Amino acid sequence: MQFKIDENLPVEAAEALRQAAHDALTIHDQQMVGQPDPRVASVCQSEQRVLLTLDLDFSDIRTYSPADYFGIIVLRPRSQAKPAFLSLIGQIIPLLDSEPLVGNLWIVQDTGLRIREG
Repeated sequence: MQFKIDENLPVEAAEALRQAAHDALTIHDQQMVGQPDPRVASVCQSEQRVLLTLDLDFSDIRTYSPADYFGIIVLRPRSQAKPAFLSLIGQIIPLLDSEPLVGNLWIVQDTGLRIREG
């Protein structure tokens, strides 16, 4: 699976996905830091990448309809510490093979996964 890691996540998030045999690029890798959300979303669509972010704007299905994307994952950790982010990513990696992602919005919290279908 191909991922785009938003600038609000540590670069280690991309490394965790790469170690699980996924293709992961960061906003930093592509010199897109500071780009507006619609531009990030557009690049994810054109590159056929799943967006992994903390940005709650991407959970607004009226603005970013999941059906238009290869997947949007919004992380909602209890803590803003790097280990909390990496723990959530570790929780979703095994689910990538068993839960539908394309065309869906995943909200990932410490307590579990919610899926909003497109």
